[in-house]
Amino acid sequence: MKIAIIGTGYVGLTTGACFAYLGHEVVCVDVDESKIAQLRAGESPIFEPHLDELIALCDGRLSFTTDYAEAIPGADAAFIAVGTPPLPDGNADLSYVDSAAESLGAHWDGGFLTVVNKSTVPIGSASRVETIVREAYGRQDGGAGGGELHVASNPEFLREGLAIHDSIYPDRVVIGVDDPRSAEVLHAVYQPILDQTFVPPPSVPRPEGLSAVPLVATDVASAELIKYASNGFLALKISFINEVGNLAERVGADIADVARGVGLDARIGPRFLRAGIGWGGSCYAKDTAALMAMAEEHGLEIPIIDSARAVNRRQRELVIEKLSEALGGLQGRRIGLLGLSFKPDTDDLRDAPSIEIANRLISAGAEVRLHDPIAMDRFRAEQRELAEFLCASPDEVAPGCDALVLVTEWRDYLALDWQRLAREMRRPLLFDGRHALDAATLAEAGFRYLSPTTPVSSLDAGRADGLTAAR
Repeated sequence: MKIAIIGTGYVGLTTGACFAYLGHEVVCVDVDESKIAQLRAGESPIFEPHLDELIALCDGRLSFTTDYAEAIPGADAAFIAVGTPPLPDGNADLSYVDSAAESLGAHWDGGFLTVVNKSTVPIGSASRVETIVREAYGRQDGGAGGGELHVASNPEFLREGLAIHDSIYPDRVVIGVDDPRSAEVLHAVYQPILDQTFVPPPSVPRPEGLSAVPLVATDVASAELIKYASNGFLALKISFINEVGNLAERVGADIADVARGVGLDARIGPRFLRAGIGWGGSCYAKDTAALMAMAEEHGLEIPIIDSARAVNRRQRELVIEKLSEALGGLQGRRIGLLGLSFKPDTDDLRDAPSIEIANRLISAGAEVRLHDPIAMDRFRAEQRELAEFLCASPDEVAPGCDALVLVTEWRDYLALDWQRLAREMRRPLLFDGRHALDAATLAEAGFRYLSPTTPVSSLDAGRADGLTAAR
């Protein structure tokens, strides 16, 4: 199949590379000339584990361009994979989708084409995209009209850091179609994944026992809603365990044991049940906001989603409150943040908790030091007002600090020499925002251990600002 991918962000680039690896001819188009120049030079503009290796294995089937004329004519399917950031009212901003549809229509040759909304878009967006494409096509062919065009929905369920795995070994493939021929096109595109007939890339082996992937074929509106409902439920699950974690702190329970006991219930499952400082990234905040906005447009409310969002905001405030209580105030304190990206194995900073926490600490009079093993360059470019606080390594973060906060549970941090870091700090306090570290090990290293679910009163007795320096 000949496939056009519009957009070379995390979803578009990963999807394009995976389709090309599976044997399709793929052209990725993007209006950002610098990104295309990087890709043509063999450099990925994003960090995603194993993506560079996968692109190298595509054997000439993957190309990059800024010219829609190179991507659209003759394509069997054109996937729109551009951003849909939130508007102030919570609705998704569809301006990038509209622009992609306009350019697509202006270069469509009138042959049979299945346009696929890969971007997360509100219910009814398929009709909107079709109208824009047809109107643009009509202008470029002198108003003759015609051409067979159908718009389908194919939502993505990729986890950044595991995007290739989730693309070629997904839990399910969802397609929303209203035309049998378009259904055949999408089935052909995904056939190698559905049947798991391809040779796995060396760096991303096939999970043991996986021999087929379920296909959920439905109407377009249902496919569009599946995406929002999935992200809404995952956001709810994270906020739920954080709420229970707050209760666990009050009653003296161990939230890790509680989560394990709950997660072993087959009806619930263990994933997304680690208490911490809440979600970030490009999906949950904007998709829950869009879900609520869509409900409001139809005279409904989704209070459970609203509550999940409120809990998530509260978890970030909790970090500031507990640090302030533990240190006897934040004025003049030096706080080091370990981890800037919203999760490990990505350099994505969208809605990253680190940014809000750093700004709140600075507003409270604290000095901050910041580090991330991968996202430093992106942080420097996107958060210029905070760039001066970046440190080249955790070794530069710790000296003289009153506390360290593990914001992102990078593997690099889990193996740090905590005993040495504690000796270099003014007050060896560690706030484990992800429950990723062993409290006993840190105590042996000389740290006072704090987390979102441990009370400040669990620290050694005495004045909070009199913590003994482990020197």
